[in-house]
Amino acid sequence: MNSFIPQIEPWIDGEELSYLKSVIDSTYVTEHTFTKEFENRIKELTGSKHAIAVCNGTAAIFCCLKSLNIGIGDEVIVPNLTFIATANAVLLAGATPVFCDIQKEDLSFDLSKLEKCITDKTKAIIPVHLYGFSADMDSILGIADKYNLKVVEDAAQGVGVYRNKKHTGTFGDLGILSFYGNKTITCGEGGIILTDNDDLSKKCYQLKNHGRSEKGVFIHESVGFNFCFTEMQAAVGISQLNKLPKIIKAKQVLRDRYVSGLEDIKDKITPLLPDEHTSPVYWFTSFLTSYKVELQQYLKDRHIQTRDFFYPLDRQPCYHNNVRRGSTFDTSHELYEAGISLPSSYMLTYNDQQKVITTIKEFFREET
Repeated sequence: MNSFIPQIEPWIDGEELSYLKSVIDSTYVTEHTFTKEFENRIKELTGSKHAIAVCNGTAAIFCCLKSLNIGIGDEVIVPNLTFIATANAVLLAGATPVFCDIQKEDLSFDLSKLEKCITDKTKAIIPVHLYGFSADMDSILGIADKYNLKVVEDAAQGVGVYRNKKHTGTFGDLGILSFYGNKTITCGEGGIILTDNDDLSKKCYQLKNHGRSEKGVFIHESVGFNFCFTEMQAAVGISQLNKLPKIIKAKQVLRDRYVSGLEDIKDKITPLLPDEHTSPVYWFTSFLTSYKVELQQYLKDRHIQTRDFFYPLDRQPCYHNNVRRGSTFDTSHELYEAGISLPSSYMLTYNDQQKVITTIKEFFREET
């Protein structure tokens, strides 16, 4: 039987187990010393003044929006090509998500369309740093400043990604990172809020901690929720941060091998390229091909897993009524139809990657 090659899997070994044992032995399992260390390590990585750990990335975006007093009657612009959690967090906050098409250059807002999405109800913009690339934050911040809008960055996939030497998630008023199981580094679940603003940091902490500014007290300054982190998540996260430089390097090597290995058929399967201002982390190595559906099936039949790009928000059944009349999303549709992410794990062996490359070439010889 042929071995299965997964599209992504986390690098977890005895180091995580050792950190977890320390937590269990301590008996402090909810937001104690490991959580504080994890938050401090994220501040060191990103250069952010504040880092507030929460249960997941969706909760992180929600807290960001509520800290900015965004709610019923407000509109928030999100890219049409993103994981649905970006828009769901806007709904959770009581606001209305407005979809904007993206551009191929950085997989984020089509800047020629972004201003057209702004109305007198628009209160914020959520740029998404997709697939380890960075959005054009200078241009986005310029538009936000022009219209007096807040900026919340969804850098769920942006751990270790820099634009002009500044970490994603630290350009706007607030930003978030995610540590879901398939991310560059993982805590199993988890998210973190980044901001340099002391007042917004305090509000986000209260929102995730039942409306109080510290644990162990029962006087609540505001209405909040339970979006707290755990020491187990932090223990895994610290171990993962220790591995991050190796993970980033390995993903770059994997990406370079794919690009060079498929160079002779680049007219049939083309790699996504970051712009010159971005220092990417190839969370996934992704390509565009007009043969996507057939290639995916061919690889699946040979036990090689791939992944689609995110399904455009305007096509989501649950958001059918949210699409503005006259809106067009040609680029996000085009990228979804052609986008394929290849096996991209740190754990992917050289031989397995060569098998993926060889199998893709076999497909195109047979198909064309």
